[in-house]
Amino acid sequence: MASVHESLYFNPMMTNGVVHANVFGIKDWVTPYKIAVLVLLNEMGRTGEGAVSLMERRRLNQLLLPLLQGPDITLSKLYKLIEESCPQLANSVQIRIKLMAEGELKDMEQFFDDLSDSFSGTEPEVHKTSVVGLFLRHMILAYSKLSFSQVFKLYTALQQYFQNGEKKTMGDADMDLASREEGERKMEKEELDVSIREEEVSCSGPLSQKQAEFFLSQQASLLKNDETKALTPASLQKELNNLLKFNPDFAEAHYLSYLNNLRVQDVFSSTHSLLHYFDRLILTGAESKSNGEEGYGRSLRYAALNLAALHCRFGHYQQAELALQEAIRIAQESNDHVCLQHCLSWLYVLGQKRSDSYVLLEHSVKKAVHFGLPYLASLGIQSLVQQRAFAGKTANKLMDALKDSDLLHWKHSLSELIDISIAQKTAIWRLYGRSTMALQQAQMLLSMNSLESVNAGVQQNNTESFAVALCHLAELHAEQGCFAAASEVLKHLKERFPPNSQHAQLWMLCDQKIQFDRAMNDGKYHLADSLVTGITALNSIEGVYRKAIVLQAQNQMSEAHKLLQKLLIHCQRTRNTEMVISVLLSVAELYWRSSSPTIALPVLLQALALSKEYRLQHLASETVLNLAFAQLILGIPEQALSLLHMAIEPILADGAVLDKGRAMFLVAKCQVASAASCEPLKKAEALEAAIENLNEAKNYFAKVDCKEQIRDVVYFQARLYHTLGKTQERNRCAMLFRQLHQDLPFHGVPLINLL
Repeated sequence: MASVHESLYFNPMMTNGVVHANVFGIKDWVTPYKIAVLVLLNEMGRTGEGAVSLMERRRLNQLLLPLLQGPDITLSKLYKLIEESCPQLANSVQIRIKLMAEGELKDMEQFFDDLSDSFSGTEPEVHKTSVVGLFLRHMILAYSKLSFSQVFKLYTALQQYFQNGEKKTMGDADMDLASREEGERKMEKEELDVSIREEEVSCSGPLSQKQAEFFLSQQASLLKNDETKALTPASLQKELNNLLKFNPDFAEAHYLSYLNNLRVQDVFSSTHSLLHYFDRLILTGAESKSNGEEGYGRSLRYAALNLAALHCRFGHYQQAELALQEAIRIAQESNDHVCLQHCLSWLYVLGQKRSDSYVLLEHSVKKAVHFGLPYLASLGIQSLVQQRAFAGKTANKLMDALKDSDLLHWKHSLSELIDISIAQKTAIWRLYGRSTMALQQAQMLLSMNSLESVNAGVQQNNTESFAVALCHLAELHAEQGCFAAASEVLKHLKERFPPNSQHAQLWMLCDQKIQFDRAMNDGKYHLADSLVTGITALNSIEGVYRKAIVLQAQNQMSEAHKLLQKLLIHCQRTRNTEMVISVLLSVAELYWRSSSPTIALPVLLQALALSKEYRLQHLASETVLNLAFAQLILGIPEQALSLLHMAIEPILADGAVLDKGRAMFLVAKCQVASAASCEPLKKAEALEAAIENLNEAKNYFAKVDCKEQIRDVVYFQARLYHTLGKTQERNRCAMLFRQLHQDLPFHGVPLINLL
């Protein structure tokens, strides 16, 4: 279950999707790219309404804002964007720029003189206070301030800009004509939105203030909503370094650098950038201007709070606690209740393994509600529900609590927390063994649209909760034997969350676990053993457990037992109840594999008591299967059959396909053992019923490609058919057993009598 406190990072850049860059010394100036945009605006004003269709004009209007705010792009790229919106206008712009670049300097002078006519007349083409009008006025003013030498350099740069664009256009003309026509027919949303790609950030000089603000806001939004559309970590860092080279005190660039370094888990660089951000924020006085004398102290306490969050993310809990204590001290001196509430939430995160941590969390929720902090209050409720789920509280109480938090989400439009809540519900139902309900919640999250307004072509749900839900979906499909569907889900995860993204570890672990289970089912223990290394790198506890399973399957009982005992002690100390029960079941299996079922019974009863106490239905059902098998080995099949009848319903309703097959196989074994002392007629009926159950078990095992279990089933069927005198069916099962037995590895211990 993913942590619900990942969103508690203080993000001063983002307020309704806008980056606040108050400190930037570089104003707007004229560049060859901006001259090309001015030509486009001039041509749009000169073109009559009849010459351009309504749809083309709408596309051009949608294109203008990114062109005005974004960084400079190549001329060929600009031509392509205009051509996709209005081919006729693109031709006019190209001719106009060509005449200006191949003409004389006075042509550019005349062009800027004519721009002022756009504001003249009773009904001017452009209003002075509009976005386009402000851009035109800024450019006219910037051009009028240039000296003659600067004007000459600008004209030379325009000629070079045009020549580079012509070379690029000539190269593109050699492309396949069919693909070009197809590209003209279908205009991609991401092209319309002019998402900043690596080839577009082509400015050799510094960005202007507006360009820098737009660049930072767009990249920050993409990192939050759709990391795949953002620049790669190396490219983004290169652009940020370029920004900081011209203005080292640009605080928001340091913060985006901090977020970028978090993507690649670079603790040193992220800490360096975070400290630089708050240093620059204090030095520039941006906080002091907006908050008076309080601004300086506010920066200090939030710097300490963010540093604590950073250390906590990387597992440096001692350093995080020290930084948090510093933040609490400064916040108490300043009487900042909001900062104290954030600190209280992080105190819970640092001490959530303690038995009394729920008291701290309840206090945090009450205080957050009192001070009107719905985001923190909802996060606290989510964490409280998560803690109560691990403590074994009933599902109806947990869902009622989540319903109350959902009311907060919808009331305050907290879309990110809505996603977290649904992912939390998916994880809770999965924890309790209710696979159908978990599947329903995961599907609900996938079908939802975010409430946040994001640009066209940007995925709306590329968050951790979305990745968690997809991983649950893949594992649920794999449990039911739908490996093709699970592969499709994982393929989608890999595309949406590339390996260098911050949530990629979720699907990596999910993929490794599914491959491990398939290898174990197929009897390929060497392959499963090779996968253990990857699982251990992502989750050490899970990796040790899987290693013990492989050793157990390879009949290395003493090594497996030592590993399981160490893991059991560790999990009991860390209160990982789910893993404790799984380890107890593996230890019990070791005992009855070693012909000591009586020693296994106390272990199984302990596992059953824990699973009942914490309401873990899946593990409780698996424990009952092991108990029934132990009773069968001890020679009391009637009691084993009675126990199975009580537990088989939840297994068939919500269990994995492998558990269903094992349950039906065990039922058949108990039926045969119970009928040993019956009359011939009743015995024959019992054997026929057992054969039907074996057929059902074989179908279940076939879904997950579990060849070892199928081998045991067909052997048992052959024995039953022989007892009933059905020679033809017996021979068919015997031939199938022989084929499987030759294909599968043999490790010295027959698995015929195993569950």
